[in-house]
Amino acid sequence: MSGANNVSQSGAVYAVLSTPNHAGAERHNFDRCGTDEPSELSAFFNWRSISKKMEHKTGGVFKNRNLIVDLLAICFGIGTWLGVNGTFIQLPLLVNEAPEGWSLPSYLSVMVQIGNLGPLLYTVYQKYSPWKLNDGFTIHAVLAIGTMSCLLTAFFYNRTASLAGNEHSVALFILTIFTALNACTSSVLFMPYMGRFKEQYIVTYFIGEGLSGLLPSVTALVQGIGDTGRCVLVNETESGEAIYQKITEPPLFDTRVFFLILFGLMVLSYIGYTLLNHLSLAKSEYAQVTVSKGNKYEYGQDDNQPQLQQLTRGQYIGLLLLIGTISLFSNGMFPSIQSYSSAPYGTRAYHLSATLSVIANPVACFMAMFLYFTSLRIIYVLSTLAALLTSYVFITAILSPYSPLYDHTAGAVLVVAAWTLLVGIVSYTKLGITTVMRAQGGQSLVWVGAITQLGSAIGAISIFFAINYTRFFQAAESEC
Repeated sequence: MSGANNVSQSGAVYAVLSTPNHAGAERHNFDRCGTDEPSELSAFFNWRSISKKMEHKTGGVFKNRNLIVDLLAICFGIGTWLGVNGTFIQLPLLVNEAPEGWSLPSYLSVMVQIGNLGPLLYTVYQKYSPWKLNDGFTIHAVLAIGTMSCLLTAFFYNRTASLAGNEHSVALFILTIFTALNACTSSVLFMPYMGRFKEQYIVTYFIGEGLSGLLPSVTALVQGIGDTGRCVLVNETESGEAIYQKITEPPLFDTRVFFLILFGLMVLSYIGYTLLNHLSLAKSEYAQVTVSKGNKYEYGQDDNQPQLQQLTRGQYIGLLLLIGTISLFSNGMFPSIQSYSSAPYGTRAYHLSATLSVIANPVACFMAMFLYFTSLRIIYVLSTLAALLTSYVFITAILSPYSPLYDHTAGAVLVVAAWTLLVGIVSYTKLGITTVMRAQGGQSLVWVGAITQLGSAIGAISIFFAINYTRFFQAAESEC
């Protein structure tokens, strides 16, 4: 591997080594951390003693990993897309108060795309500026922005102002931009940061990223947003025809409480990152890696880590294009077409597909802890399966409200199974690609994050125009 010979081979050095030309290489961020001296925090919490006991009890797949660091990586990952996911999950309540009504989602989609300025500016600055940003401090700032935006959204989400003679949810728009700034920038900042840790911790980071969608969904289910209502007989016509009206119970708690819960989860993520960045226990889990100018990684040899093959230029570009294409569909299009795809099979099928697909993400990442793979052949096979399932869900969405087998139980089972398997396979494949790209060193993880955001943005914009300005997608009405 390029640069591997420049790293000392006299035993494993689990530390991040900074080169002299790294402008952000402050002593407390990129020093040699393979020391046995405990920090004040680790001495206070006695992390080493706890983690050794946990490792001794678990063994097996947990043998060469520190479960405390795993937990901190999961907490760190939760702070990625939590705010954006929570905002869109809360839409059924937000549209009732917003002057935009059901046009609100299209406005918020634009606000999220504005958030992509974050990773764009970060990447350009790191590439062309002679003064490089320190990743440790930058992540603190990004997480602080995401945390404060959740808190402020709880109190100002329903504040409106007049723009061009019409009332608009200006406060929610602005706060969504800052929330998206945290989410979008995490792809080019958080994931590369995890590259300094041993390879297995990228898996638990992805579990946390999956939970950033699952936890708001579970909170919304407890809140009662998933309640489709019940049909109540309210009258009869003169001819004896029954007239029903759909009655929906009010939520268990309001939108303010929902965003305060998200704020608490963001605080947990911030604490997780702070401990991950400063505890000597966590630093002892660094890979043998040199971080140099421009956030470039050069990995040395470590007998405890699986050695991956170097990719050819064609394979390298091919994997970047593949993860960009996957992100175009999974992040950009799937959230917008899922209701068109599954609603024709009934409200139960829709909610099952939405809930199980959200659960499939972290479950797939958790499975990767036990079923580890870095084979390009497996990646291509899984991508092919994902393409077939993607074709099926698009067919059901485009043919809505008369999707295949829409009036049969088998149709509902198929669409729920398709969405669950699709999201699980996509999550598993993205993790495999990220693991392979991490081993290539350089700025590979930064490229993965940038291409992921680019694909997501193209997908979101494309499906927005396809849904709003064409007749390809027709909603299935839910009536009594």
